[in-house]
Amino acid sequence: MKKDKIIFWTATTIIALLEGVMPALTSQTELAKEGIRHLGYPEYFGNVLVVFKVLGVLAIVIPQVSKRVKEWAYAGFAFDFLFAAISHGAVDGVNGQTFFPLVVLGILAVSYIYYHKLIEKH
Repeated sequence: MKKDKIIFWTATTIIALLEGVMPALTSQTELAKEGIRHLGYPEYFGNVLVVFKVLGVLAIVIPQVSKRVKEWAYAGFAFDFLFAAISHGAVDGVNGQTFFPLVVLGILAVSYIYYHKLIEKH
């Protein structure tokens, strides 16, 4: 059980840092805004995305949040990573930026699997 908690919290912390803290701190930089424009999205899309990312991170890290809300948060992140990979691939061709969201999706999957391992033991 302790190993499962360590794996869950390690994966979940990585997701929280990449998808909650980092976007919240950098979303208003010119580099972030240019990244959104480069992919063909309007600037407001980046702002909305950051709000939902922060809310999603809060949903998966706060234990008191209902299981249903956590499931939606995990699903939202999965769609976000899949569409990020598709967007990068469509605009820039297949390169490292295309695969990075899929790597993060793998980390999300570890968090999700171990979340379920932990709730099954209760």
